[in-house]
Amino acid sequence: MTGNHDRGRDAARLPSFGAADVELIERRSLHQGFFRLDEVQLRHRLFEGGWSGEVVREVHVRHDAVGVLLYDVERDSVVLVEQIRAGALDDPESPWKLEVVAGLVEEGESAAEVARREAMEEAGCEVSDLIELHTYYPSPGACSERVTLFCALVDCDGLGGVHGLDEEHEDIRVHVLPFNHAWELLRAGRLDNAMCLIAFYWLAAERASLRARG
Repeated sequence: MTGNHDRGRDAARLPSFGAADVELIERRSLHQGFFRLDEVQLRHRLFEGGWSGEVVREVHVRHDAVGVLLYDVERDSVVLVEQIRAGALDDPESPWKLEVVAGLVEEGESAAEVARREAMEEAGCEVSDLIELHTYYPSPGACSERVTLFCALVDCDGLGGVHGLDEEHEDIRVHVLPFNHAWELLRAGRLDNAMCLIAFYWLAAERASLRARG
């Protein structure tokens, strides 16, 4: 019993270290394009005491991002967007991915502002009610990006077609799907990105209460 209690107290103190327990020796830019690639040299405190040797890592430096799952409570339907993704060019099925609406946070913008802006740009959808789900690092071992994920309660009547900004070469098709159909796609492996998976598992757990609330 005592051992379990001690483990509970240890968990409450996690993580063990903070920013002061890392020494950044050098950071240099290796590439600057649509995204940036940095090389960092650092050392850090060790769990069993003392400091590590010099560690060299490459870090993919990105703007923070926002994702928003558009959900129509009345129709029990979701709005997803489909577009080609450069990171999935080698995907054996298709580099075109079904995703939630998403975009990058520009300087001075809040996450909620980005969610509303991107919903209009990518899906032609106005957003008022936003429910914040999680903020997380998709791949902290190699990427600086943090994602804030929302669910937005919307009216999907009339949504569809092709959207996106011409100056960003966006070609985005909008799909309005009954939740059960979208869930079948998820189970079949067609919704294979982190934003979709996290948002849909949240919605699966909360859908009944959202619908009861109206």
